[in-house]
Amino acid sequence: MHHGVDIPARTAFAWAEDLPRYDFGPGHPMAPIRLSLTRDLVKALAVPGIVEVDPVPVDGELLATVHDPAFVAAVQDAARGDLTPDQAAAFGLGSQDNPVFPEIHEAACRIVGSTLAAAQAVWRGDLPHGLSIAGGMHHAMPGRASGFCVYNDVAVAIRWLQRQGARRVAYVDLDAHHGDGVQAVFWDDPDVLTISVHESPLTLFPGTGYASETGGPGAEGCAVNVALPARTGGDAWLRAVEAIVPPLLAEFAPDVIVSQHGCDAHGSDQLTNLRVSVEHQLAAATMIRDLAAEHAGGRWVATGGGGYTVVEVVPRVWAGLAAISAGVVPDLSRRLPERWRGAVENRLRLPAPEYWGDGVPVTLRPFSAGFDPADEVDRAIMATRNAVFPAHGIDPSY
Repeated sequence: MHHGVDIPARTAFAWAEDLPRYDFGPGHPMAPIRLSLTRDLVKALAVPGIVEVDPVPVDGELLATVHDPAFVAAVQDAARGDLTPDQAAAFGLGSQDNPVFPEIHEAACRIVGSTLAAAQAVWRGDLPHGLSIAGGMHHAMPGRASGFCVYNDVAVAIRWLQRQGARRVAYVDLDAHHGDGVQAVFWDDPDVLTISVHESPLTLFPGTGYASETGGPGAEGCAVNVALPARTGGDAWLRAVEAIVPPLLAEFAPDVIVSQHGCDAHGSDQLTNLRVSVEHQLAAATMIRDLAAEHAGGRWVATGGGGYTVVEVVPRVWAGLAAISAGVVPDLSRRLPERWRGAVENRLRLPAPEYWGDGVPVTLRPFSAGFDPADEVDRAIMATRNAVFPAHGIDPSY
């Protein structure tokens, strides 16, 4: 591994041993062990420049910057086993996606606290970058749990940044699922740009995230959605990111970038239909880091998110994200450390991945090289550019 050029090599990595207690139980796709496996791999790789920070305490007042107090009260009732069937239905709790468990309120608060710790380190200038692998709970709505997400840590962190004086915040969501909760919270806010690159709502939960969803009155063009066809591969996916994110961030000029790196766009993920390699996901992470350096004073807060190939994919992508955040170029052809692989196999009785990357070459054909109307991904890109670029004074057709 070698250090990148001109990139500050330090990141605040939010971690606590109790973060994996956000646990919906055996058989639930979001297995919390993915967090420990990732943190152990970061340690085993000896990535330089990573400073672990503790999650900060989260109270009702902080949650109320995003969430309805009645919803927070219902989560606390659920934790005590006092949830009524009416509450469960109204607040999205006790469903197959969001089963109730005794630590649900406390554990969801710890996730908010970890993303907040990363955001605080960056905003206060302690460290240029922050990473919260437990964070990225982007489906949580102000008044209900949804899609494995109880409290919306990214929205709370963005609200906190605004209250500390961030005039403009850009949020970039690379999860295979639409970042619907974050979009909903900031729908009418022209000072928060939400960009989500995801699988089409025609084939994937939550069924929203069309190019036509562009923001509320006074915030037109501040919600940006790229809906990609099922089976989109890495090169086409990265082209979509490159066609939308850099021009908008250059124009929006945020004070800080918050990004969500759900790694469920990987071809092996059971819950989605995209086919995006480790290499391509990390190329996008590098792009966002460099855009933060260019347009946001270097301030970048990254989070995890979805990712259901728990052993094979999540640790490799998020350890790569940690390296990139720390200013290191991950050597994706590297064999993963034997002691990490051995520990995984002993603990889970499953084969551990052998190499950091998938061995897939990344070929980015920039969108400026030409638009192909016969290509369904190019058509999806163009739909988004036509929907939002004019609101930012950008020519969609360059």
